Amino acid sequence: MKTLKPVESYATRPALPPWLRLPSGIVAVLAAVLVAVLALIHIDDANPGGFDGPLQESLWNVQPPLRYLALAIDFCGEPVGAALVITALAVACLLLRRPRLAVLAVAGVALVGAVSSALKHVVGRTIHGEYLSFPSGHTASLTTVALVLALLVADLRRAGRLETVLLTVIAAVLAGIAAGWSQVALGAHYPTDTFGGFCTALVIVPVTALLVDQGFSRWAARR
Repeated sequence: MKTLKPVESYATRPALPPWLRLPSGIVAVLAAVLVAVLALIHIDDANPGGFDGPLQESLWNVQPPLRYLALAIDFCGEPVGAALVITALAVACLLLRRPRLAVLAVAGVALVGAVSSALKHVVGRTIHGEYLSFPSGHTASLTTVALVLALLVADLRRAGRLETVLLTVIAAVLAGIAAGWSQVALGAHYPTDTFGGFCTALVIVPVTALLVDQGFSRWAARR
């Protein structure tokens, strides 16, 4: 008769596979550099940059039915929508006995929100004259959710290294593009704001995952 693993054993499964820590760390450093460069370029700026212009003109003021899709994506990054998405993801992780990923989902989105908000005040870039815009918190949050979801799927599938990398990259890029498009289409951000938000998630997620894994390991060692 097949025996089941004890529930406690699932808590030992890392949020971020050990072999993925170095590659994701390198990506995080590069992303941090890009965020810093964009922040310096657009500090106290109130206008679209050279890269923003063409994209902004083609995407801004999208009309129905695409506008409804943009609003739906935007809602997932708003406080109420984000809370629903994060709760659903965290509960799914717990039900599937992946507590570290549940903590990563909550802590990751909370941290990207805090970091994005802090950066907005430091950089001071505005849109429509008064709204702080760099980086896009919506894009950062939804990219974070996508990364955690990809890690969950990869873990459940016992995916190999190549499949795990493909899952995380595809999920992050698709979420970043969708969230970024919605923010530009609704006139809430410049395109470079959304790229900054995407890069912010790439910095925060691996760092948070490492902290979560270390915290769980220390907790288990004390038991």
